[in-house]
Amino acid sequence: MVLVILSFAAALVAPRLPLARDMELKSSARRLAASIRYLEERAVSSKSPYRLRLDISAGSVRITRPMPGGEELPPCDELLSREILGDGIAIADVTTARLGKLSEGKVIVDIGGAGLTAPLTIHLQNEGGQAFTVAALPGGGKVKVMAGYGEVTL
Repeated sequence: MVLVILSFAAALVAPRLPLARDMELKSSARRLAASIRYLEERAVSSKSPYRLRLDISAGSVRITRPMPGGEELPPCDELLSREILGDGIAIADVTTARLGKLSEGKVIVDIGGAGLTAPLTIHLQNEGGQAFTVAALPGGGKVKVMAGYGEVTL
């Protein structure tokens, strides 16, 4: 009887595993977009610079506050300190107007009192190869999230 219940449960859960992976990718893309929007609003309203640190190789995103002495501190706001990318989500590449397209290494994006000053495109990818595109445009905090690997004209 126990084996029958376990078999039934496995039959229900197994088909949903790829769906969970896809949902984690979509959630990560939305969290990244919301973080960029909020970061831009904070930088403009407080006239304080922030730094978006994208480590493509490690698949991580961090936000810091650059200080006049050169050191960087974590943000005071808990929303900017949270984990942005979910498990199994990688940064496929990052495109900036200044650096072009990078698929390895680290990218630092400064966001000052005027907000984002140049377009930014980040492609996220899950272990199954599905992708999402996050495109941030300067002037107004517009950040788009698009399913798939989309090329955005900078």
